[in-house]
Amino acid sequence: MKTENIIIDKSFQFGLRIVKLFMHLRKIKVERDLGTQFLRSGTSIGANIEEAIGGSSRKDFVHKLEIAYKEPRETRYWLRLLKGSSLLENKLAESFIKDCEEIIKILTAILNSSKTQQIINS
Repeated sequence: MKTENIIIDKSFQFGLRIVKLFMHLRKIKVERDLGTQFLRSGTSIGANIEEAIGGSSRKDFVHKLEIAYKEPRETRYWLRLLKGSSLLENKLAESFIKDCEEIIKILTAILNSSKTQQIINS
């Protein structure tokens, strides 16, 4: 029986939502570079988490997770920009921002735990 990994599941589901929102933004003709930046940062969260899990060492794992940690922060910025410019309705933007903040909290906890373990094993 496979065990659930909450950060893999959440980042994947978030990535799917990002892709769908990106497609919507394209339909309403949101500036291409803005949409592309948003898509890249939002979908790279899960990709970097997957890379971290496949890391060659604990140090590599932590490094890749640190990159993954930065991506929802960037995505949150783009969401705030879309919301502030009225390209995205407040309720939808807040839903995505809440997801970013949840992912940030989970990644922070994993990083803190991994760094502590790394120190203990040194």
